Amino acid sequence: MSTIDVTPAKPALSDGGALATSALAAIFWGTNFEATRIVLEHLSPWTAAADRFAIAAVAILAWLGLSRGIDLQVLKRNWPAFATLGIVGVAGFNAVLFLGMETSSPVTAALIMGTTPLTTSLLDALLQRRKPKTITIIGMAISLIGVAMTVGAFSGTHFASGDLLILAGSVGWALYTIGCRNWVRGAAAIETAAWTMFFGAIGLLVIAFLIESPVQEVLQTTSVTQLVVVYMALVGSVLAYIFWQVGIAVRGPAATSILFNLVPVSALVVAVFFGRVPAPPQLAGVAIAILGVVIASGKVRVPRRQ
Repeated sequence: MSTIDVTPAKPALSDGGALATSALAAIFWGTNFEATRIVLEHLSPWTAAADRFAIAAVAILAWLGLSRGIDLQVLKRNWPAFATLGIVGVAGFNAVLFLGMETSSPVTAALIMGTTPLTTSLLDALLQRRKPKTITIIGMAISLIGVAMTVGAFSGTHFASGDLLILAGSVGWALYTIGCRNWVRGAAAIETAAWTMFFGAIGLLVIAFLIESPVQEVLQTTSVTQLVVVYMALVGSVLAYIFWQVGIAVRGPAATSILFNLVPVSALVVAVFFGRVPAPPQLAGVAIAILGVVIASGKVRVPRRQ
């Protein structure tokens, strides 16, 4: 759910079309949180994550083969980076997400993940040993206040263990994004995504077989649950990523990244659709958190005195 610098060739698509595809990508990512809640009612966390990314890895590798072809030289040159990033950024991040969603709510989880671009910016500055921009720090502080309001921290409610896990996952995804920029050499974005997803799926499958019974669980689960897993794999993973990269190729990373704010909004709309209407303080928290991200992105500027 993040931007990688190496993008595919610019597609023949208008700016409006790219805007629409980028918005759809963010909306698809937002629906994943409610879908995760549904899947966890019938599948164990590791099995659910492994099931999703086994399907997604096969699909995106097939798409890579049909669209660009499999370049084994890219794999040979980058496999240590792909394997490391896949284990940390795909297997680790999504395992934490599924484990965290056992006690967190979809809206809160989406809101925490919505701060990932800010986390990435701050970590990148620290790793590069440069001072983060003041506006980024201010935006992060505002966003965290909004997240705390959504959780209910100011009314005596504490962060659930799942919220903290998802926050750790946000940091992991930020490190994945930074690693993709700094470690991968001569690979297109779709190649990086496909191979990191492949290694991540292997990691999830190994752990799932060690501590759970994935084959038995998948065979015994309902058809509705498996359809939701397929939706998360194909729409909420592969298609969302492709749409996001189309937006980056046409409109650029800066213009596209602001649409990431639609992730928590989408999660909120889906939660309302399923009959869980947030309280007014939670709605205010969502708005404040999104405002913090917008401020940090530089889209809101404070007029300076002449």
